Amino acid sequence: MRRTLGILVFDVAKSWERAADEADTPRTRKVLLRSAMTMSPDKDGIFDVLLGLVRKGLGGTSGDGKQYLSWIHEADFIRAIRWLIEHEELSGAVNVSAPNPLPNAEFMRILREAWGTKIGLPATKLMLEIGAIFMRTETELVLKSRRVVPTRLLESGFEFEFPDWKSAAQNLCRRWRSENG
Repeated sequence: MRRTLGILVFDVAKSWERAADEADTPRTRKVLLRSAMTMSPDKDGIFDVLLGLVRKGLGGTSGDGKQYLSWIHEADFIRAIRWLIEHEELSGAVNVSAPNPLPNAEFMRILREAWGTKIGLPATKLMLEIGAIFMRTETELVLKSRRVVPTRLLESGFEFEFPDWKSAAQNLCRRWRSENG
């Protein structure tokens, strides 16, 4: 029976966390970062790829659009890392993601609105599978639901500058335009 990429990644992550926990480091605090997709306007990053689809009119729903996307704005990612360094009471696994993950359909609709595009052609599962062959990847990366919430960060008092995708997408689109003409 074939194991999917998502299960393998999950297994690798769990094995890595277990190995880190078991490592004897008596004078070292261990923080195990579980990071969502970090959105920045940098060339070839995930935001640039998604925005490229939107700009070409292809930024519609992927699959059924119900799968959740977890994300974090780069400014909040950097602030969260600093927070973790400064707050020595935090250790172990910590989710570094925005507090409001969204279903794919809503995520892409908001990105299209932020860019000013009304149309985004959807991609069916079959279309994604064909595209994945050419990109040498797996559709699992697009179709698997990831609904991650940064509970430990929030409980420790961390405040997000971009807690919602709408404000983050508007900021990132504005910055992408200013950096790319």
